[in-house]
Amino acid sequence: MTAVRDIHSSLIERCKRGDRKAQYELYRQYAKAMFNVSVRISNDYMEAEDVLQEAFVRAFKHINSFKGESTFGAWLKRIVVNTAINHLRKKKVDFIDLEQVAYGQLPEPTHEPEAIPSCWTMDEIRQAIGQLPDGYRLVFSLYVIEGYDHGEISQVLDISEATSKSQFSRAKKKLRELLNERLNERKARKTYRDP
Repeated sequence: MTAVRDIHSSLIERCKRGDRKAQYELYRQYAKAMFNVSVRISNDYMEAEDVLQEAFVRAFKHINSFKGESTFGAWLKRIVVNTAINHLRKKKVDFIDLEQVAYGQLPEPTHEPEAIPSCWTMDEIRQAIGQLPDGYRLVFSLYVIEGYDHGEISQVLDISEATSKSQFSRAKKKLRELLNERLNERKARKTYRDP
C-alpha cells in the first residue's frame, strides 16, 4: 500500500522520537474533532473525555506503528472509535441479535423509514440521536456519521453483519419516532400560543 503524505508528518516524526511538545501540538490540533467522535459514540461527556485521554495515550504509545498508509487523523479516529467501543463493552451494551427476531421474540420493522425531512434542526436531530438506546446509537453513529460500512461495523463490534443492519434499521425507525414526537410537541406549543 502506498504511503499517504500527511500534513503533520514532521510532528509525527518528532512524536516518534518522544518529543512532548510535538505530542501536545498534535493533541491540540485533533482533540476537538476526536472528542466529538467520542461523544457521538459514548453519548456521555465525562466518559468521552476519558475515552479521548485514553485514545491519545494509546496513540502516542503506539505511534511507531503509524506507517502513513492513511492520514494521521484517520488512524487516530480508528483508535478513538475502538477505545469508545471498548468503554461501551465494559458497560455491557446489548445488541439485538437477529436470532431473537427469527424466533419471534422481537418484531421486525415492517418498512424502511423515510428520509429525515428538513423540518428538524440539527440540535433536535443530535438530541434525538442521543436518546437512542446505546446499541442503536452506536451502529447508527458508526454508519451514518463515521462512514463505516456494515462489514466494518460487524468486525469492530464483533456482531454479525445482519445484526448491524438490523440495529441500523431499528435506529432509523426509533429516530424517526423521536423526531416526530418533537415535531408534534412543537406544533402543540405553537397551537397553544396561537388562539
